[in-house]
Amino acid sequence: MNIYGVTYRDKGKVYYFNGHDLKIPMNVTVIVETERGLQFGKVVSKVSDQEVEKFQDQLKDIVRISTKADYEQYLDNLKDAQIALEKAKEISDELHMSMRFLDATYTFDRKQLIFNFYSDERIDFRELAKRLAGIYRTRIELRQIGARDKAEKIGGIGPCGRELCCKSFLTRLDSVSMNMAKNQNLALTPSKVNGCCGRLFCCLAYEDEEYTRCQKGMPSVGQKIITEFGKGVVSSVDVLNRKYKVFIDGEYKEYQADEKVTE
Repeated sequence: MNIYGVTYRDKGKVYYFNGHDLKIPMNVTVIVETERGLQFGKVVSKVSDQEVEKFQDQLKDIVRISTKADYEQYLDNLKDAQIALEKAKEISDELHMSMRFLDATYTFDRKQLIFNFYSDERIDFRELAKRLAGIYRTRIELRQIGARDKAEKIGGIGPCGRELCCKSFLTRLDSVSMNMAKNQNLALTPSKVNGCCGRLFCCLAYEDEEYTRCQKGMPSVGQKIITEFGKGVVSSVDVLNRKYKVFIDGEYKEYQADEKVTE
């Protein structure tokens, strides 16, 4: 059994499908079966023989490697979805609905037309869905997404000066907690720990394991320590470099975490 990771868009979430006896190179486009119908995607990974057993759940199938006609239909779907997006914006304005549309996509077989939108309030979009279904004669799905998903779709530059993690390489958005920010000794103010979406930095989640590892054996700020120079108080901690400073008799002394001192 050959299991492949497939994504529907660049840097998008990876979904796994059963390729059966198909031998598919990386970056080749395929048609896959999903709960919503057929989808056009690209193979981005292959599960090793040793890891195949982890996929106990029954996976949907890769129907075929895409053809030139499939690719042309995919391009037509993209163009028609963009037209539908503009129409949805027009109708929502007529209905005075407070919603900001982000994108629209057709499933490959055009059995479903999906719109993603953002709003600060709960939206009753039944009338909008009814009108769109009357125009496009397919199943309409309107998804109200959260602030994190909005940032992932729109993109932007983080305080680090680089493209947002969720836009550039993250394929899933894990839950982030304030304890992760505390683990990095960050100032717990919104401007220091929140990203462009107004939520906690995504990087706090995937960096947390390394910070936890580096903190083993490290003292905490404010802890009293007896050194060769006398009793002092830990004034700051550099977790990743495993260093800390101790204030002793008006001076700061720096120590490595592995150095022996008496608490």
